[in-house]
Order: sequence, then structure tokens, then C-alpha cells
Amino acid sequence: MHRTARNDNTARDERHDTRTVERGSFSIARCSCGWSGPARRARALAREDAAGHTAP
Repeated sequence: MHRTARNDNTARDERHDTRTVERGSFSIARCSCGWSGPARRARALAREDAAGHTAP
């Protein structure tokens, strides 16, 4: 699921705390805003997804 940012100022003020979670043999990047990345077999790719989500 891909979520887009809201167009008001609250989206810019919202803090994004990302983490990776394990689901069986997959890792998934998740954020405190509700965003989640695709399931990945490589933890490094899930971490890259999380970094890409928090990048400006």
C-alpha cells in the first residue's frame, strides 16, 4: 500500500519514526504515520525503503 502525504501543513510537521518488522522470512518497513513498504526478503532492502520514505 502506498500512501500520499496530505496537502496541509500537518504532513510536514508530522514525525516519521520508521522501523523494520519481521513477518516469517520477510522484512517490512513501517512508519508511525501509517505507511508501510513492500515485503522484502533482504532486511537491507527494507531499511532502504524506510530511508527513502523519510528522505525529503
